Amino acid sequence: MKLAPKDARAFFAKPDPTRTGVLIYGPDAMRIAMRRQEIIAALVGPQGEEEMRLTRIPASELRKDPAMLMDAIKAQGFFPGQRVAFVEDATDTVAKAIEAALKDWQQGDATIIVTSGQLTPRAALRKLFEGHNNAYAAAIYADPPGRDEIEAELRKAGVTDIPPDAMGDLVDLGRVLEPGDFRQTVEKLALYKHGDTTPVTPDDIANCAPATSEASLDDALDIVAEGRFQEIGPILAKLEAQGVAAVRLCIGATQHFRKLHLAASDPKGPDAGIARARPPVPFKRKDRMLRQARAWGTYKLETALRLLTDTDLQLRSASTAPQMALMERALIRLAMMNRR
Repeated sequence: MKLAPKDARAFFAKPDPTRTGVLIYGPDAMRIAMRRQEIIAALVGPQGEEEMRLTRIPASELRKDPAMLMDAIKAQGFFPGQRVAFVEDATDTVAKAIEAALKDWQQGDATIIVTSGQLTPRAALRKLFEGHNNAYAAAIYADPPGRDEIEAELRKAGVTDIPPDAMGDLVDLGRVLEPGDFRQTVEKLALYKHGDTTPVTPDDIANCAPATSEASLDDALDIVAEGRFQEIGPILAKLEAQGVAAVRLCIGATQHFRKLHLAASDPKGPDAGIARARPPVPFKRKDRMLRQARAWGTYKLETALRLLTDTDLQLRSASTAPQMALMERALIRLAMMNRR
C-alpha cells in the first residue's frame, strides 16, 4: 500500500508492529536515513541493536545470498521485544529475495525495513510494497520540514517554550538547511538553553544556527527594494559565484515585488495584504517588507513588475546578451526607481 506523506510522518514516529514492513525510497539519501533511523528506533528502542533485535543486511550481501532476509525475519533472539530486519540501499536486483520474505512473513516475525533511492512507478520494489495488503511504500521527497515536524524535533530535544517569532526563524532555517544540519541546530539549541527557563529568542537561534559566508537572495532583493543601488554589483557577483542563475534572480525578484504589490494594494492595509501572501512571508521579514511596500506604493510596484516581466522575456529569448548583465541592469533600474 502507498503511504501518503502526511500519514508517513505519524507512522514513522509510531509504527504499527503488526505490519509486515515498509519500503522507504526517494532522491535524498540524508532524508531516507533519518526516516529509517526514526522508525527503527521506534520499533526496537535504544537497546535494540545491543540486544541483537536489529539485523542489518546490505543489498549487495542479499544479492549473493537471497536466503539472508528470510533467515533474519524468522530468527529468534535471546531478548524479548520487537525485531527488525533492515535491507539497506536495495535495488530491483534483490526484489525476488524481498518478495519471498514478504510472502512468507507471519505475525511475530521481524518487521522488514527496506531503503532505496529514487524508484520509478514500474520499479519491482515499489510494485511489491504498493501491491501488498500489509506493507507500505513511503516516498520521501526533498521538501523542507513542516511546522509539525519541527515541533516534534523540538519536543524530542526538550525545547518547549518557543514564542511565534522564534518559531518563525526555525521554520525559515528548516527551508534552507539540510535535514542533518537542521537537526544538529535543534540539538545545539537544546544544549544552549539547558538550565535556562526563559523562552527561546531569535538571538538564541542565531547563536546556534550554522555560520555562513554566502550571499543570500533575500539580501539582494532587500538591497534593490530599499534603493541601495551601489551594493547591487558586489552581491550579484557573490550570488553568481555561488551558482545562482540570472533567471533564478528574476523569478525571486518577481515573487518579492508581487508580495509588495499585494501588500500595498490591499484595501484593508499593507498588514492584511502581507498576511495573504503565498507562500507566507517569514515572520522575521514581515516588518521589513511592510516598510518596503509602504515606501514603493502601488503605482511604482506595478511599473517594477512590468520591468521584471520584460526582463524575464529577454532572459528566456534567443538573445546573446550576457544574462547576468541584463539582470544587473534591471535591478539597478529598480533600485533607482525607488529613489525618485
